[in-house]
Amino acid sequence: MLPCLAQAQADVPFGARAAALGNASVTLPDLWALNNNVAGIASLEQLQAGVSVENRFGIQAFTTTALQVVLPTAKYGNYGVSLSRFGDHLYSQQHIGLGFGHKLGQFSLGVKADVWQVSIENYGSRKAFTLSIGGQAEVVPGLYFGAYAQNINQAKLASFEDERLPTIMKAGLSYRPYAKLLLAVETEKHIDYPADFKTGIEYQLLQDKFCLRTGFTTQTQRATFGIGFLARQLQVAYAFGSTTLLGASHHLSVIYSFVK
Repeated sequence: MLPCLAQAQADVPFGARAAALGNASVTLPDLWALNNNVAGIASLEQLQAGVSVENRFGIQAFTTTALQVVLPTAKYGNYGVSLSRFGDHLYSQQHIGLGFGHKLGQFSLGVKADVWQVSIENYGSRKAFTLSIGGQAEVVPGLYFGAYAQNINQAKLASFEDERLPTIMKAGLSYRPYAKLLLAVETEKHIDYPADFKTGIEYQLLQDKFCLRTGFTTQTQRATFGIGFLARQLQVAYAFGSTTLLGASHHLSVIYSFVK
C-alpha cells in the first residue's frame, strides 16, 4: 500500500560461504568472487566450476540458481563465466557475465561485464549491460582489504521513472589472527539507500576439512549460520539465514576443482 517505502534488492552475492558470513564477501578469494568481487578470482590456481542454489522465505518464486566457471592461466590472468536466474514465469531476472582477474604481487585487480535480462509477464522483457570493477590486497600478513563497484555505468532498464539496475559499492577487511580463524567486516552502499554493515566469522576444524561460519547484517537484522566441508576436489557449503518478519532462507553451493 506504500510502494514508496519498499526497497527491492537485485544484488544477491553467490555461494553459501558468503551467505553464511552475512555476505561479508568482498575480501574472499574463491570461485564465487566472480560475482561478489571479481578481483578474487585472480588468486585461483586450478580450473573450478560451481553451482549455487538459494531460496528465500520458503517461496519457490524467490529462488536463485547460479553456475560459475573460472579458468586460470599462468601468464595472462584468470577468466570466468557466470550465469544466474531468479524468479518464475511472472517475474524473472537472468544474467550472463564474463570476468577477468589478474594478480600483481600482493594486489589483485578484476573487471566484469554482464548482460542482464528482466522479464515480466504481459509486459515483455528488457536487457541491460553492466560493468563492474574490484580490487583486493594483503595490507600486512593476515590482514586483507577488498573493494568492489557494481554497475559503474548505471545501466538503464527503462526511461519511465529513470529505472536503472542497482549501482552498489562495497569495501571491507578480513583478518586471520591464526590459520584456522577468519574475521570479516564489510560496508555496502546502494547509491539510493542507506549503507549496510555486515560481519562474519569462519572457524576451521578437523584438519581444515570442516568449517563453521556465522554472520550478521545490520540493515535487515539478519543472522546467518553455515557449515562447509572439503573432500578432495569437492567443496560443499550450506548456509541458513533468518529474519524476524520474513522467515528463513537456505543456501547450498558445490565447487569442483579440476586438479592436474
